[in-house]
Amino acid sequence: MSWRLQLDGGLAADFDSNLSGLGTELGTAAYNMSEVLALPIFKQENAEDGFQCILNAATSPATKVNEETLTYLNQGKSYELRLKKLGNVSQFEGKLLKSVVRVLFNDKRLQYAESEQLASWRTNRPGERLIKLDVPLSHNIIEYNANNCALNAVECLWDPTQVASCFVQVNCISTEFTPKKHGGEKGVVFRLHVDTYIHGKEQEKPIHSASCQVKVFKPKGADRKHKTDRDKMEKISDSEKEKYHPSYECTVLTEDLSVTETNGKVQLPSDNVPIPLQLRDQSPIFHQDDSFGSFDESANNQSSGNEAGEHLAASNFLATPSVGTSIQETQEWLKQNRFGAYTKLFQNFAGADLLRLGKQDLIQIMGPADGIRLNNALQKRHVRPRLTLYVCQEHEQVYHAVYLELQTLEELRAKLAALYHIPTEHISTILRQGPTGIRVLVSDEMVENFQEESLFSLQAIKDETRSGLENHVQGETYTIIMA
Repeated sequence: MSWRLQLDGGLAADFDSNLSGLGTELGTAAYNMSEVLALPIFKQENAEDGFQCILNAATSPATKVNEETLTYLNQGKSYELRLKKLGNVSQFEGKLLKSVVRVLFNDKRLQYAESEQLASWRTNRPGERLIKLDVPLSHNIIEYNANNCALNAVECLWDPTQVASCFVQVNCISTEFTPKKHGGEKGVVFRLHVDTYIHGKEQEKPIHSASCQVKVFKPKGADRKHKTDRDKMEKISDSEKEKYHPSYECTVLTEDLSVTETNGKVQLPSDNVPIPLQLRDQSPIFHQDDSFGSFDESANNQSSGNEAGEHLAASNFLATPSVGTSIQETQEWLKQNRFGAYTKLFQNFAGADLLRLGKQDLIQIMGPADGIRLNNALQKRHVRPRLTLYVCQEHEQVYHAVYLELQTLEELRAKLAALYHIPTEHISTILRQGPTGIRVLVSDEMVENFQEESLFSLQAIKDETRSGLENHVQGETYTIIMA
């Protein structure tokens, strides 16, 4: 092993690196690792009873303080990933832990096309894997497995009473997944993600999850990128330097708080508490069994969304937190909006405290999926409608906007009924005036083919006779003609 990292009481006491000057801040002296790990940014990793994952690779000095740190790796180079159970290990006596190390896409667009991207990579690089375990360099690993894992994952068994050291190699480079390869494009960012389970209970929720952002370059490319970043930082003023993270000699993987709220103890949330999306689940085509496939939950989400919308008015929902919202009201609002797993994290936050958090703050605290969702909820961002129509009632010059999200006849009927201030069932038929004045019955298919921002003049005609289906309706019914 070309370097040695010793942990004393959860802190690194000595770090002899062969990174040729990497891990220095702005080209000056290297950080002492004990001082580095004592900084507030790493406090969550030094909990008395938790886990610690450290990657022996330097972070970029050109990352702003409000952004997640970024680590540069060289393709095919072995980097030590050190796994340690902190504090009391008595609950794990006689047990083994299994850690699954994955390379995932950080970009959401690539996550949705993950299977296609990996299939293309496999075609271009037959017989290779995105990530490999360097077995000769690794130690305190009881057993490892790659053959039965997905293309982008390796797993290893280790004893929690000892510090495990597994050396991993990332064989894909960031520019391999860049859409246009004409030279000079920025490579994509990956996530190096580690899930740790109790061996034999892999079907349960992991007892610890952590990850970090990485960019992978061709051999020696990471060293050149670090030098470029250091040169860039040396040219800016001291006041500007304060806006950037310093470069650290190693990367402490950030814990997923939704998993590690129990500080490494094997305690799963109760069934009635919503479990937030894990970082490993950001890709909709990544399954628990490490296989790649695809699924679509849009139908279920759509139906549940409709039911929620129908009962929303009747429910006693709290308004979006404001400056005057109390801590208790904020807690209730989080529960009602499916952020119940984070109530403990925000237990001392009033509405004003929550509103002070920016989008990047929420992403860093909660992860990308729930962080963006909470930010959108606090900003009262509505779902963009699939279709917008402009309609005016006869003898009026003012148009009203009608927003359709489902693009169905029933949704259009409900919107027009609200415009006329009548119950939905009092609109018996909707007709569209076609060429030469003909009247065409509006159907779901016709609504789906309405052009965006179409203009319609509405005419309501009272029905003289009723069909059998309308006899149960109390009051007059109408036919709406859209011209």
